[in-house]
Amino acid sequence: MSLAPARGGSWTTIALVVGIAAAGVVGTLIVAAAMGVGVGERGDLLVLLVPAGVVTIVAAVLAKFLLARASMRQRFVGVALLAAVIAIANIGVLTLRMTVNEHDATLVTVLLVYSAAAGVAGALVVARSSSAAVSRLDDAARRLGDGDLDTRVGRLDAGPELDTLAAALDDMASKLQDAQRRERDAESMRRDLITTVSHDLRTPLASLRAMIEAIDDGVVGDPPSLQRYVHEMRRSVLQLTHMVDDLFELTQLDAGAIDAGSTRVELAAIVADVMATVAMEAEGKGLHLDTSLDDIEGITCSPRVARVLQNLLSNAVRHTPADGTVRVEAHRRGDRVHLAVQDSGDGIASGDLERVFDPFFRADPSRSGPGAGLGLALAKRIVEALGGRIRAEPTPSEGARFAVELPCEVA
Repeated sequence: MSLAPARGGSWTTIALVVGIAAAGVVGTLIVAAAMGVGVGERGDLLVLLVPAGVVTIVAAVLAKFLLARASMRQRFVGVALLAAVIAIANIGVLTLRMTVNEHDATLVTVLLVYSAAAGVAGALVVARSSSAAVSRLDDAARRLGDGDLDTRVGRLDAGPELDTLAAALDDMASKLQDAQRRERDAESMRRDLITTVSHDLRTPLASLRAMIEAIDDGVVGDPPSLQRYVHEMRRSVLQLTHMVDDLFELTQLDAGAIDAGSTRVELAAIVADVMATVAMEAEGKGLHLDTSLDDIEGITCSPRVARVLQNLLSNAVRHTPADGTVRVEAHRRGDRVHLAVQDSGDGIASGDLERVFDPFFRADPSRSGPGAGLGLALAKRIVEALGGRIRAEPTPSEGARFAVELPCEVA
């Protein structure tokens, strides 16, 4: 978008000058009448003011074009000199009309010359301050253009306009710096994603390849061994599937593609289905699955809550040692439903409670395992996209506890 001045800008300037000159003429006549100047004298005064006004308009318009490419210092000095010249010219006209005598005219002219000198000095002082401020702005803009986003102008004390411009430039620099930081973080996350996923995909793929080659080469042929290999291959395929699903859904969430939608599912059914999906793994480890559901009959929520609960439960089962307990709690409070998944594992260090939701973050080795470390990050983004909150809570005993708060409806 172009910020060039409009073509009608010159005419607007001329109209403004004409308006100011006309207001000056009218104001002078009003002051003269208020001071008791007679009608005849006011007529003479008007005869003098009209050409003076015309001269003022012409001088102002010429100054606009002559000073268009001048520096700020030259403009200020030019305006001060223009005012003095017009004042001296008016005294000359009054002298020719014999309104004042030559002696008085000479004295007034000398005083006007002195005033002009004082005006020029004042213009130079003001111009120096303004020029310094503009130079600072120019230097800051150039440094920002060269990529130094730490540059700031600061307060100029050169008038509200330049101070506002400096503040706007500093604000722009801060926003650019934040954007650059976000871009760096996104690039770092992308590299982490490629590195982590590549590493985590390599393990199940290598396992699948080794087992398939063993079967294909006839190294394994007896039914019990084949059954064991099939079981391990199925486990590796499921691991790959979960990782791909997490990546796909995380990409959708980053692109803002999640939609709460109009489809609603009963929360009790979600809990039952998800508990069933982890029951076999929990049984294999000798874990006890427990539920405490209070006043959730008829409560419905988004189907995506199933993915959140599945990620939390799978994480809890994976990191709970044999003979431990995994517990799911749910209760309604107003138009919100509160879910919690708690296990009796080794727990999470207090310093890691906030970081566990970061993509690729893994706490101490006791809570590490297969996967790219995306399950909790995905759960957090789904919950927040649905208008809820999720947090990892410290527990008085051993284990980890994840609490979820979500909006709900009653069927």
